[in-house]
Amino acid sequence: MNHPDSLTLPERVLPVKKLARGFYARSAHVVAIDLIGKVLVFETNSTIFQGRIVETEAYGGSDDPASHAYRGQTPRNQVMFGRPGMSYVYFTYGNHHCFNAVTESEGSAGAVLIRALEPIEGIELMKKNRGVSDHHQLTSGPGKLTQAFGITRDQNNLDLTSGNLYIDDKDVSDWIRIGVSARIGISAGKDRLLRFFEEDNPHVSTARKSARKVTEEQYALR
Repeated sequence: MNHPDSLTLPERVLPVKKLARGFYARSAHVVAIDLIGKVLVFETNSTIFQGRIVETEAYGGSDDPASHAYRGQTPRNQVMFGRPGMSYVYFTYGNHHCFNAVTESEGSAGAVLIRALEPIEGIELMKKNRGVSDHHQLTSGPGKLTQAFGITRDQNNLDLTSGNLYIDDKDVSDWIRIGVSARIGISAGKDRLLRFFEEDNPHVSTARKSARKVTEEQYALR
């Protein structure tokens, strides 16, 4: 089978196929791999934002010292213990929001941080929201993409399987080359290779040291 060297999506891709809850009700690292190539969509009153997911990080529960859920449930992280397929949006470092998709079964904490997108639709408003004109700087980081899309704590604990914030199922994972590395900006769990990204995509965040390819063993766990 011949696979394209790059993916060019039209401004609107119909019909929309929102990822079902069963997609999210799996291990965080499995969902993190499978989200590469899917499309994050946020429909607002003024525009429709779309971005192809090109970088993710997986976070677990009590077994993951880098996770918000490591020390148990709190008012801040309680959505991580709830139904899979919900949004988890938190404010960090006093200046930006991070968007996550909740994974695992209900009662078992887990989430996937969406770290970077390739912009597809709503680009002019993304530029206005970000205050930059460089296409590659619009959504190449977790704080950048939420600012570009206008995602805030108001979008926390929303059902991603329905409503206006969701992830569209684009079945392109058969040809995407996925790399893996340690997660970025954490102080614990640095040895775990739980960051996944599309290799050679210019919209991936700039920190790409010690990257490796996803192994067959990691795929076999799906």
